[in-house]
Amino acid sequence: MSEVEAGAAIRLTSYSHGAGCACKLSPADLQDVLAHAPALRRASGDADLLVGLDTGDDAAVYRLDDTRALVLTTDFFTPIVDDARDWGRIAAVNALSDVYAMGGTPLVALNLVAWPREALPFELLGRVLEGAADAAAEAGCLIVGGHSIDDAEPKFGLAVVGTVHPDHVLTNRGAQPGDDLVLTKPLGIGAITTGAKRGVAGADHLAAAIEVMTTLNAGAAAAAREVGIGGDGPIHAGTDVTGFGLLGHLREMTSAATVGAEIDAAAVPVIAGARALLEAGAVAGGTQRNHAWVDPDTDWGTTPRATQHLLSDAQTSGGLLLACAPHATDDLVAALTRHGTLAAAPIGRITDAGAAPLVIR
Repeated sequence: MSEVEAGAAIRLTSYSHGAGCACKLSPADLQDVLAHAPALRRASGDADLLVGLDTGDDAAVYRLDDTRALVLTTDFFTPIVDDARDWGRIAAVNALSDVYAMGGTPLVALNLVAWPREALPFELLGRVLEGAADAAAEAGCLIVGGHSIDDAEPKFGLAVVGTVHPDHVLTNRGAQPGDDLVLTKPLGIGAITTGAKRGVAGADHLAAAIEVMTTLNAGAAAAAREVGIGGDGPIHAGTDVTGFGLLGHLREMTSAATVGAEIDAAAVPVIAGARALLEAGAVAGGTQRNHAWVDPDTDWGTTPRATQHLLSDAQTSGGLLLACAPHATDDLVAALTRHGTLAAAPIGRITDAGAAPLVIR
């Protein structure tokens, strides 16, 4: 039996303490870290740094001239599925998503690899890199190199550079009261991948989650650009929904703009099987941390616990969340549908800042 054939029987997820973006430090953890690293704020004085650390946005944006700006981001994580090629595709699509979340277009990328050289065959790593290359090629992005280290726990991701027009950057800080909130992928990835790691998620549910995670947000970004970002455009803000969950990333958006938000829980699209897994206890550690972080700022009303966990579910390679002026919501939904997004769901609205920044109906 070849190393590749032997590798096919390896459960990559058994080598990780968590799955995908659920391994991320929580927003509260990051706030603590940044409080101990004030030097990181020095860059904020550069007039050409259009987006930096200040609002916890998805990527940095640096202006080169009047028509060009660079979008810079990086993302990597532990295995979220056992198939090496799928893991590579998911990790690449997830990293590329940060560029799309800024309204940009990916240009070039570098591989980031941590690999247990004595425990896992290199041919298996080759599959990971091939999966990433396939995803990057679909995005029109070149992978031009990278860096690797020997590590007891496998990790993979990309550092990505993209481009965007300086006047049409999509940020998480422009949401306005009255804006509709539109989501472009269903939730539930964290529940399904946690269930798969515990051996309780069905193969069909995992396949559905992999389809969501390997779908580029290129169509969502193209739809937002088509409807209008920046200036008088009706798309006022956006972010991608990943490790901090829907409510975690929405909380960053409302905080950046000093506004509130209401979510219609029944309107939120969900991957088949995810809700049942949450009800059965398949709640990722990252999801629990997300819930604890947003809980003091959230009026849950009578929302069941499983739904609270769904709205806090740690996504990996989730969709975009867009704040759109209500007069253009139908146009945005139509554009998202035309560009083939997995969902085009109005799920709530931006409100004036209230006693509870987030309200769940």
